[in-house]
Amino acid sequence: MTPAASPIQPRSLPKTWHALQPLWEGDESIVQQGLPHEQLAPSWQMLLLGDGSHTRNLQLLTGEPIAVDVIDMSVIGTELDGAPDLVHAVPNPWMRRQVWLRNASGQRLTYAASWWEASHLDEYLQNKSLPIWTSLARSRTELFRDIQGVHYGHSQALAAAFGQPGPFWGRHYLFWHNGQPITLIYEVFSPYLEKYLGPMAIG
Repeated sequence: MTPAASPIQPRSLPKTWHALQPLWEGDESIVQQGLPHEQLAPSWQMLLLGDGSHTRNLQLLTGEPIAVDVIDMSVIGTELDGAPDLVHAVPNPWMRRQVWLRNASGQRLTYAASWWEASHLDEYLQNKSLPIWTSLARSRTELFRDIQGVHYGHSQALAAAFGQPGPFWGRHYLFWHNGQPITLIYEVFSPYLEKYLGPMAIG
């Protein structure tokens, strides 16, 4: 994929990340069984609950290269940072990375925040301006995406950034490598994806 920004130097003062204010949340059991179609359409469930490469899925959906805009690289240390409780599975001290995934025409499609063991971040993301999956695929890193929760809610910041009103669907998951969790990722999808996936719900 085409990088959209030069790597950003880590900062020691954390910035706010964009968690949804939930209207509804589901745990791993919901992820396994899926949602009623009147709540979330099958096409959206394939994107939200699927364990394949999100960047690759976006490229196939839009027919365009997917680029990443890195907006934050902050040293969090041992601060919980408002992250999902699952962050405890990732060894600390942590570094938080925030990005937009967008198509070639500049439309933001996904927001993502991720938490990494700071001392190992460079090992997995040698080029921090690439999408995570692209970077790891280049190094032939074998991964398992372990989706642990789904979210549906509002965010004024994301509504402004996406140029789309909420509520939004999101998820959080662990990436595992060699039996160890290497990062926790929290993603939120833009309703703009209805252009490719159709309506979010069947009613």
